[in-house]
Amino acid sequence: MTTSVLSCIQPTSEIHIGNYFGAIKNWVELQDQYKCAFGVVDLHAMTVPFVPEHLRRNTEEMVVSLLACGIDPERALVFVQSLVPEHTELAWILGCVCSYGELSRMTQFKDKRDIIEEAQGDTFVSAGLFTYPVLMAADILIYRAENVPVGRDQVQHLELSRDIARRFNERFQLPYFPEPKPLLTEAPKIMSLADPTKKMSKSLGPKHYIGLFDDRQTVEMKVMAAVTDVGPSPGDMSPGVANLFAILNASDSTATEQLRHQHSAGTLKYRDLKGAVVEALWALISRLRERRDGLLRSGHDAVEIARNCSRQARLHARTTINEVRAIVGLPEAGL
Repeated sequence: MTTSVLSCIQPTSEIHIGNYFGAIKNWVELQDQYKCAFGVVDLHAMTVPFVPEHLRRNTEEMVVSLLACGIDPERALVFVQSLVPEHTELAWILGCVCSYGELSRMTQFKDKRDIIEEAQGDTFVSAGLFTYPVLMAADILIYRAENVPVGRDQVQHLELSRDIARRFNERFQLPYFPEPKPLLTEAPKIMSLADPTKKMSKSLGPKHYIGLFDDRQTVEMKVMAAVTDVGPSPGDMSPGVANLFAILNASDSTATEQLRHQHSAGTLKYRDLKGAVVEALWALISRLRERRDGLLRSGHDAVEIARNCSRQARLHARTTINEVRAIVGLPEAGL
């Protein structure tokens, strides 16, 4: 089985609107165009300090959240990485055709190592942080994915996945793995509400982001407190105002054009802009909250939903790993 598009997300305590508009909304649309696989990569989340019970709960809740957002397991493979152990088996095999030098050149390892050392106050950095690009390659190649939507910070890792696929094919003289290509799609970049010069992130603190399942009071409070500095010159749009318009536009609000006209005319009241953003976001969030609650009322808990979704993905992954074992000379699994 060859998958046209694969994309994954690490389990966090909460999806925010930047995650949704920047990636997940696009995933939902890709289901109509490609054969897709979407994964919650909990093993990757173990490369930095974590709390076991939080990891488990966040992973299960992330699957439910993705389904609430419109990811359809009837049209796409949806999986939890650790529930498909073929990922880690393939990662070992691929690690044997990946060089130490290639991994040592990964800039994200150096960046994350520095962040961890600064946050922890010591010098312990897990080997998993160093080798996880190989597991990322396995995530892609286990489904023989042809395209991967990536951000700029992941392009280097995708290039490594391409190199690993190419080297595997050359080493064993078979055109087995496709070389995955970056899938460039239009996605809005949502910035922090409190500091619109920075990308929206939970790590900046609660006032900087809006959770995708926040209640209306929280949404209203955060939006009304958003920074709206005056632009550098009359008629110019400040970063804070531009960010609010980006959120409004991403929410498919019908008020966007009228408010933009008011801004150009110099008659826009920021309170009106913020009010429109609140209404647009709440229309989206309330719909997603209803879907999520419906999934959890269906008689299945988050654990069962995650396992059911991963079961179908594992059938495809097992086919690949059985073929790879034969190619590299390992015994047939199950002996």
